[in-house]
Amino acid sequence: MARILAIDLGTKRTGLAVTDPLRILANPLDTIHTAKLQEFLKEYFNKEEVDTIVIGFPKKMDGQPTQMTKPVLDLQKNLGKKFPGKEIKLVDERFTSKMAMQSMIAMGSKKKDRREKTGNLDKISATIILQTYLNQL
Repeated sequence: MARILAIDLGTKRTGLAVTDPLRILANPLDTIHTAKLQEFLKEYFNKEEVDTIVIGFPKKMDGQPTQMTKPVLDLQKNLGKKFPGKEIKLVDERFTSKMAMQSMIAMGSKKKDRREKTGNLDKISATIILQTYLNQL
């Protein structure tokens, strides 16, 4: 069975998560520079079978767009053109960063490690987005 890959798009960094082959668990994959996202995906799709891409869709609490809404919609459109065989879904990502931070605290991450946001928060957020999607299936 093909995997599902999730993207937590950021202006500088993008967190990625992926399911196991049976699509049961969401696992952190990596955090990459956003400018290298499509290159990374192309390489990853050559190694692993992925049929669905889930992108975190940012909204304000009242449902209005955020500054990242347009970049996410642009990414959805671009990925649809670049990878036409893949299904692309948007998933509400409200609270994922907060939940990711709480997860890091619960796992015992030191304050220094949480501050050094080199990607742990981003890939954990992507994992939460992916698990949210899996829970809706």
